Amino acid sequence: MAIICSVGKAVPTYELEQNSVKDLVKGLFSYSNREINRLLPVFDHSAIKTRQFVVSEKWFMEEHSFEERNSLYHLNAIQYTLQAMDECLNEANSRESIAYEDIDLLVFVSSTGVSTPSIDTFLMNERPFRPDVERMPLWGLGCAGGAIGLSRVFNWLKANPTKTAILVNCEICSLTFQKSDQKKSNLIGTALFGDGISSVLLLGDHSRFREHLTKPSPRIKNYSSYTKKNSTEIMGWKIIDSGFEVIFSKSIPALVKTVWKEHMEHFLKQEELTIDEVDGFIAHPGGKKVLEAMMEVFDIPLDKLEYSYQILQNHGNMSSATVQYVLQRWLASDVERGKKALLTALGPGFSSEILLVEWN
Repeated sequence: MAIICSVGKAVPTYELEQNSVKDLVKGLFSYSNREINRLLPVFDHSAIKTRQFVVSEKWFMEEHSFEERNSLYHLNAIQYTLQAMDECLNEANSRESIAYEDIDLLVFVSSTGVSTPSIDTFLMNERPFRPDVERMPLWGLGCAGGAIGLSRVFNWLKANPTKTAILVNCEICSLTFQKSDQKKSNLIGTALFGDGISSVLLLGDHSRFREHLTKPSPRIKNYSSYTKKNSTEIMGWKIIDSGFEVIFSKSIPALVKTVWKEHMEHFLKQEELTIDEVDGFIAHPGGKKVLEAMMEVFDIPLDKLEYSYQILQNHGNMSSATVQYVLQRWLASDVERGKKALLTALGPGFSSEILLVEWN
């Protein structure tokens, strides 16, 4: 098993209200008045109030090369990830401080920029990680990466129960925006996505830090992965000369009612649980319609998804980092010992990831 010790996050500098982004989009897309008026209500119905970005509003009004955007990704990914990791270690639920030198595994998850060597090597140059720290860069998991990253760390700590790991999710969605892309999917993306960076500290079951925990912490008890075959065109990137072109299908909420529902039913049966025995959902808020579909298929009350809605409202969809922001809210709420939650996210593939966590 794996113990979730703390979550840190880094919130980018520039904040825009949803109405400001809506006004900005009117000057970015060359649709007719009739077309733009038909599409703009997506901003009003998104349940998003504010989002944060690493670049200012003016940046979106200009064309930028793939090289320029990726260079900005590289610079900001390092800067903000360091902030998230520092907060994560400073907020660790432990009477004994946990330092960078204590980390045995560094996982870096992202889908919004490219780097070789991977970004985690640059992080090692900026903080006193040991040179023998194991690295696990994961790319291309999209919105599911926050949950899948936790599953990979869970497996590693299960095999190395005395060790400690730190998981980073770094998504700078704004820098993938292409002003020349006039497709509807790009406009929809401007209504949903923001930038977010998170870090999660996890302990193995026999970590020496376990006895120093100051309050009940969620333990990952098990997980399940599912990828629907022949569904690669539902969401993701199309890599073109000018960068990342967004693929975003309107069928995603409908797939919650089929793929996610079936996966959830299978997982609950495997864990010998009923949906009513789950005290809450640490759900990636891919969008308002996704959360509504989740509530509908299992008749989940709003209070069990409260933090997912709050994060969507205040930050938008930050791809893989979003579920970690939700997880941080759960950690801050001082959940009682014995409570169970399901952490879940959907992503490209089309994939579904579900983890069972219990406060212990």
